Amino acid sequence: EGRKGAVHQVAEVCAARPSQHVGHSVPRRIRTSVVKPSGLRCIGNAAFREHGFRLIARGRRGQMDLMSGWQLWIDRGGTFTDVVARSPSGEQVVRKLLSEAPGRYADAAVEAVTSILRVHGAGNGDIAAIKMGTTVATNALLERKGAKVVLVVTEGFGDLLEIGTQARPDIFALHIVKPDLLQDRTIEAKERVTAEGEILVPLDEAHVRRELAAAYAEGVRSCAIACLHGWAHPAHERRIAEIALEIGFAQVSVSSEISGLIKYVGRTDTTVADAYLSPVLNAYVAQVAGAFDTSTRLLFMQSNGGLTEAKAFRGRDAVLSGPAGGVVATAAAAKRAG
Repeated sequence: EGRKGAVHQVAEVCAARPSQHVGHSVPRRIRTSVVKPSGLRCIGNAAFREHGFRLIARGRRGQMDLMSGWQLWIDRGGTFTDVVARSPSGEQVVRKLLSEAPGRYADAAVEAVTSILRVHGAGNGDIAAIKMGTTVATNALLERKGAKVVLVVTEGFGDLLEIGTQARPDIFALHIVKPDLLQDRTIEAKERVTAEGEILVPLDEAHVRRELAAAYAEGVRSCAIACLHGWAHPAHERRIAEIALEIGFAQVSVSSEISGLIKYVGRTDTTVADAYLSPVLNAYVAQVAGAFDTSTRLLFMQSNGGLTEAKAFRGRDAVLSGPAGGVVATAAAAKRAG
């Protein structure tokens, strides 16, 4: 039996203990169980249609709560916000709103969801899950509207990101236009650790604290930290992060946690992007999450095409959040078409 056969099994009704949660042996690809009323045991969609039971399907892609509430899928773009909703009865509803409409609503995604629920006599408590892809981080990066960032690197590597990898897409170009750096200020920390973990230069904490305090006084609230060989020996990075938090930085991105890779340029680039975008993204996620119940399951599409909880969504994973949803949808549509 395949997935379809497993889900569409005939209901079995018999005596059982009150409020018991019963699991049934079905093919490994998908297992079903039912939260049922007293005195009944059942399985499958037929039982749900007849008795209103709550059917839960568990497969290789994780848990999916079927028919227990409203499911909403949102694409929040720079111009338009598209919402597809499915009611507990299976009815599909589509909404399309301008992403920005000052004076009409604060956020298009929230407005679309609340209007759909209101029209159908439902509320926030009837939501099973909201899954969203967004270009908020993408647009902030393209339009250079991220947070002000101070970058802390090992002494001698202050020009690391400006030099980059020396890649030249057009090797014969006479007029070379380099992209602007995301960080507003760079601090060269007096420290050095070898690839084997030997400390050649102990971290000068007093120097780092003075420089970070100066950046904070200039209004910088986001800090990116990337030390040479920090991917393997992160003690200095972690101590700098502690100092930044003590000073009051709201966002601290540490390379060994953000992108634990051996390549210094790529690791530093990713860390700066995270520090630059996370404050913008966090503000948007908090705005959306604040419009719904704390129990509402809110998931965001990551650049890798996977979903993550709102609290775990960060700038590093959000640059291609919107486009990734399109790729996943295209692959699913192609598979369905054979």
